[in-house]
Amino acid sequence: MLTLQEIKNLDKAFLTPEQVSGVLGANPQTIRVTARQRPDLVGYEFTFVGNRMKIPKLPFLRFMGLEV
Repeated sequence: MLTLQEIKNLDKAFLTPEQVSGVLGANPQTIRVTARQRPDLVGYEFTFVGNRMKIPKLPFLRFMGLEV
């Protein structure tokens, strides 16, 4: 599991549910299912590319309260 600082230091524009699950305290599959079935409950930006959930890193960090 990654910490918020490790996520911030990643050299990627998009994150996966596996990468954010630790800081959200949720199972990656639960994150995916909730995003598909109840997107109104997810407070951060995301998109699906086929079956893959992609989370833009900078908006996610802002959602977590970090200044980026």
